Amino acid sequence: MAKGRHLTPYQKGVVKRYYENRESISAQKLGEIVSELYLCQNQKKADRLWKSARTALVNAGANRVEIEKLYADRSLERLAKLAGELF
Repeated sequence: MAKGRHLTPYQKGVVKRYYENRESISAQKLGEIVSELYLCQNQKKADRLWKSARTALVNAGANRVEIEKLYADRSLERLAKLAGELF
């Protein structure tokens, strides 16, 4: 945000609600990533989705060692199971 600018009351409310619902937003995003990976046929897109999944898991507070192991194996079943356990 630029120096000297302040949020309007409406913008403050939007930001507040975002942070209140951050966990459910992360859960939904991770679920969408799992679905897209299941349907994905393009390797480049799959690589991008796996990176997004790793970032989403880190933001959700999952164990770093488990995330890296999952990312190396690229097991969609384990990703779905971990996403279910987190949320």
